[in-house]
Amino acid sequence: MIAKREKGKLGYFCRKCGYFVKEKKVVSTLIPEKPRAGEEKVRVMKADEELEQYPKTKAICPKCGHDEAYWYLQQTRGGDEPQTKFLCCTKCKHKWREY
Repeated sequence: MIAKREKGKLGYFCRKCGYFVKEKKVVSTLIPEKPRAGEEKVRVMKADEELEQYPKTKAICPKCGHDEAYWYLQQTRGGDEPQTKFLCCTKCKHKWREY
């Protein structure tokens, strides 16, 4: 149930069935979306920007056969699914992924 003001009355509201119960004191669980002071912001990089910052691993490139690649993990599906591992050949810059 979520905290809500309905027709001037404060209470809890069920999004599924529409049930509303009045309460004198309501506790909200709102999570602020602004980063706190001093926290680092998420930075989205362009496709080939700064590949050297990623760790290297032993992986055979399907294009040129080189045995080393940069790698990183990214959540590409639902939160209950595992992350996708992206690899980029250190020699020819070919990119592929492992699920």
